Amino acid sequence: MQALWMVLASFFFATMAVGIKVASSSFSLPELVFYRGLVSVIFMVLVLRARGTPLATPVPMMHAWRAVIGIFSLAAWFYAIAHLPLATAMTLNYMSGVWVAAFVVGGALMYGKGSRQGALMATVLAGFAGVVMMLRPTLDQNQLFAGLVGLLSGMGAAMAYMQVTALGKVGEPEGRTVFYFAFSTALVGLVGVLWDGFTPWTSVSWQAAAWLIPIGVLASLGQWAMTRAFSRGATLLVANLQYAGIVFAAFYSLFLFGDQIAPMGWAGMALIVASGVAGTVLRTRALPDTPAEEH
Repeated sequence: MQALWMVLASFFFATMAVGIKVASSSFSLPELVFYRGLVSVIFMVLVLRARGTPLATPVPMMHAWRAVIGIFSLAAWFYAIAHLPLATAMTLNYMSGVWVAAFVVGGALMYGKGSRQGALMATVLAGFAGVVMMLRPTLDQNQLFAGLVGLLSGMGAAMAYMQVTALGKVGEPEGRTVFYFAFSTALVGLVGVLWDGFTPWTSVSWQAAAWLIPIGVLASLGQWAMTRAFSRGATLLVANLQYAGIVFAAFYSLFLFGDQIAPMGWAGMALIVASGVAGTVLRTRALPDTPAEEH
């Protein structure tokens, strides 16, 4: 039952994506990154204080590298959400599981052990075939760039995924890892906003403004539920339950935004999910007990 926390986390992340899509009609990308980080910082400070967890860390450079990768992935994902059907953007971000499998295969090839990774390589190829199926029928030519950015968000999430794993192995508390990522997100977003300027509140719709606080809270709740799932549930089951986020995003995409996705696009999503699940099962031999990505 503890693994079901991952389903709740997926729900929080998908709902956060709805907020990003609505808020993107009034706010710039740097503003969205800033507000998401600022609210999460406040939320996590309260959580850490309640738990008595100190903010000082013995591995600041690991947090810095995790922040660089994670902010790139986050910004790319937000951009994809703003310019693509919600279900498409969500699926591209969840390609991170396939990207991790690709990294494992690449490492095996470098060390001359590629022949042992044939099954894993097949899941990687199937995952990218799913991307082709999903993008070609669902995206207009003017959305192709956003599709490529969304694909890069998944690659960045995969790299952040492995960095979070490294932080866990050196004993960093999950809450502190979430806090430093939120702090870095707010800082980078603020730099971008100071460069580009804040959107005048007279130009902001009330729907967009209403989502600013929920976006940060949902992100923090999603990370908390995800951490709880991985700390108390079966790792393999939890890792695969994260794909429930695509189901929630598809529901929102259809019923809230009226997005139209061709049958081949749905088939591509299904192939990506199947590839991610298969890749997770196979790569547990090389990367056991890995935590999930953070959004």
